Amino acid sequence: MAFQGKTKRIQQQFPSPEELYLSGTLPRTSTAVDGLWLHQGDVIRAYAEHHHKTPDLALELPTGSGKTIPGLLIAEWVRRRGEGPVIYATPTKQLARQVLATAHREGVPGHLLIGSHKSWDTLEQSAVEGAEAIGITTYSAIFNSSPKLPEPRLIVLDDAHAGEQFVGAEYGVTIRRYEDPEAYESVLDALSSFLSGLLLQRLRGEPDPGAHHQVRLLLPGINPSALARLDSALATLPKPYTFDFAMIRSGLASCCVYLSYGGIQIRPVIPPTFENRIFSRSEQRIYLSATLGSGGELERAFGREHIVRMPLPTKTPPRSGRRLFVFPDLTAGGDALGLTRRIVGATNKALVLSQETLAKTEAAAAGLAGEGVPVMGRDDVEQGLDSFAMAPTGVLGLANRYDGLDLPGQACRIVVLGGKPDAVGLQEKFLSERAEASAALAERLRTRIVQGAGRCTRGPNDYAVVVVLGSDITRYFSRPENREALEPELQAEVEFGWQNSRGTDPDEVIENIQMFLEHDAAWREDGEPLVAEFRQDAVKAEAPGAEALGSSAASEVKAWHLAFRGEWIAASEQLQEAARQVGTGGQSTRGYRGLLLYLSGVWLHLGAEDETQRARARELVRQAAAASEVRGTWLKEMPQLPGTEEVSLASMDVVAVSAIVARLRGQLRPNRVNDDLTSMREALAQDESTVYEGGLTALGSFLGAESSKPKGQGRCDSAWVWGTAIWMTVEAKSEQHADGLLPLHDIRQANTQLDQLAADRSMDHPPAGSPAIIVSDRLTVDPQHAPAANANVYLASTETIEQIAGDVSIVWSDLLTSAAGIQAEQTLRQHVRSVMTEHGCLPTQVIDRLTQNRIRPGA
Repeated sequence: MAFQGKTKRIQQQFPSPEELYLSGTLPRTSTAVDGLWLHQGDVIRAYAEHHHKTPDLALELPTGSGKTIPGLLIAEWVRRRGEGPVIYATPTKQLARQVLATAHREGVPGHLLIGSHKSWDTLEQSAVEGAEAIGITTYSAIFNSSPKLPEPRLIVLDDAHAGEQFVGAEYGVTIRRYEDPEAYESVLDALSSFLSGLLLQRLRGEPDPGAHHQVRLLLPGINPSALARLDSALATLPKPYTFDFAMIRSGLASCCVYLSYGGIQIRPVIPPTFENRIFSRSEQRIYLSATLGSGGELERAFGREHIVRMPLPTKTPPRSGRRLFVFPDLTAGGDALGLTRRIVGATNKALVLSQETLAKTEAAAAGLAGEGVPVMGRDDVEQGLDSFAMAPTGVLGLANRYDGLDLPGQACRIVVLGGKPDAVGLQEKFLSERAEASAALAERLRTRIVQGAGRCTRGPNDYAVVVVLGSDITRYFSRPENREALEPELQAEVEFGWQNSRGTDPDEVIENIQMFLEHDAAWREDGEPLVAEFRQDAVKAEAPGAEALGSSAASEVKAWHLAFRGEWIAASEQLQEAARQVGTGGQSTRGYRGLLLYLSGVWLHLGAEDETQRARARELVRQAAAASEVRGTWLKEMPQLPGTEEVSLASMDVVAVSAIVARLRGQLRPNRVNDDLTSMREALAQDESTVYEGGLTALGSFLGAESSKPKGQGRCDSAWVWGTAIWMTVEAKSEQHADGLLPLHDIRQANTQLDQLAADRSMDHPPAGSPAIIVSDRLTVDPQHAPAANANVYLASTETIEQIAGDVSIVWSDLLTSAAGIQAEQTLRQHVRSVMTEHGCLPTQVIDRLTQNRIRPGA
């Protein structure tokens, strides 16, 4: 019998992906879409005309505007040109299956390559390798220590705006204490040389407010012996840590360690993707993104120096449905959670998104579900969303899943955004809360919120209620700069929702929601025109510092790649250049600049060949401290470079240390002090104003301040005075609940407190930099009232006060036992300084902790 077979058929070529689609060549099914939207055709046409050879290209396709079909058409057009394999990558397996279904529907040949490579079908894998079909896979199949995919001509990266979460986090080891306490203890032991005995004790014991909340930055590369211990500890961890460690082991000396009571994360700030042959050797990488941004987020997330951005050819992005934003924390009655339950009950079908742990998110979903309404979680939708989408009722809770969920039409009409998603991982938490580098996270945070809000509006005719739940995310939307950075259509929806939530009776809110969900003539005549009016006034503006951060991205990527290879001096030079560029962002990027300067100093020290370079390294660290000012208190926790002279304390810290030393040298009765500390903490755990005020004054005294309750009507509840160095007034609103807005009266009252204190002391004005603090759990301010605040008025939560009180108690417990045996005055001062610094209780550190939320915008 003769051999059978056929020669490989040459596939027809087309000038562009659009003409391929229009030709009828693709074997589309009866369920395929009717045709391309105008903007989809514009995007793929522009790609073929101008960017077919651009190595790194980002295409803007906003959420709900259809990214998958343009991505698949580009991929198929390139595949047909016979230039090599084509890979289409998504963040999750569920999304990969969704893309495969779309490919089959639209007549694009594709095979699924997800999970273990050992389970891949050999024929399908060969077809992808031979460019006979597109390989549809996940980011994790590319970004791992030993990828098994073929080296492609093209990689299409869907939902690229989520790159940090699915790429950056792959290059590191993350240990969660409650999931694996043995691994946590093992790595903590290896890091012990960086930590004081007291801090180790706190991390190993039961959680206390300070240790549980705080994230520490450690740089193991500074200490070769500690680095070797860390390497050994990580190498002995079981799977899956083995694979994670393999991604960073060669560059461990450049990695940052983020340490908290709840976990440890070890990773470089920017992933060394240059080492990945699948990614780096591809002739072209296309990033499909809901937003291109200008702050360099894509470059940092994927470790690429330059990514060309191709925005939508049309000035006005396509509308992806209508959203009715509701802010329960602003409504009358003070029961945001109860109102949210009623909103969910309007349809008994809702998606709940949160950055909390999986267990907490699913518990939150259960708390919002009515009686008899099924509650679903990650495991229920791992194979796809159909089980939820097709269910008549149900509440689905998903953690950190702001992308890739398509719930159009009747599938779901309510999405709940539970909290501000600004701390996905310990690196983000450190940048946001410790390094005052929120500007570097702004683009990422904004994208998550926008993506989450759009999960149930996937087309122009969709509509959904978006419930913004939690004081932190409500406060985010209260800041004008955050709202103005949104697209005008979304700005209008947010403004409409804000105006119709603020002070509104919950029954009226429910009535409005029902009218919206019916989407009948009443909504079109009464609601839609008002949204249109807000839309006319909305203008998108770049977030503060975005341009500076965008210009520095290339230098940062180069710097981290060089550091990962141990080329310390060149890496330091690049990071110094990045710091210079970031510095053009002014106050908004000051904290991030301080971090870059510090790292550049450490790297220069590691590569220094002579004393001149070592001296320059120490100078960079000093510049980092100057750049960060008071806000860079994390720098006080970092070890000094060898040869560095001890940094002089700020004048306010000198006053505090002196006061505490004097108290320790006086007629001190330890039992009485311990009783006073207990009474202070009990007072600060209560709502009753008189008792709370007494707790505040006691707290100020234990912080080395002259602390008192000024006499007279309308005066602050406690004043903390550190000589003439700095003062602080504290206005306590401990009785206020988290729901609602801070009253204008409270702001105006806080504005006057420092001047009244100066008058008491016959001074013209208080010391420069003195803050006025309003302590309240009502942390959201009406945008109309915020400009009335002086620039030095801040909002702080009662939780922050409790954390400081907990830290102060630990400081004094240590001093009462350790200071007694210290005779030399200078040695005691140094000891007091060290213990207070370790626990964030120097005045500079306390002020940092209480001034994270300035009321006045743009100040």
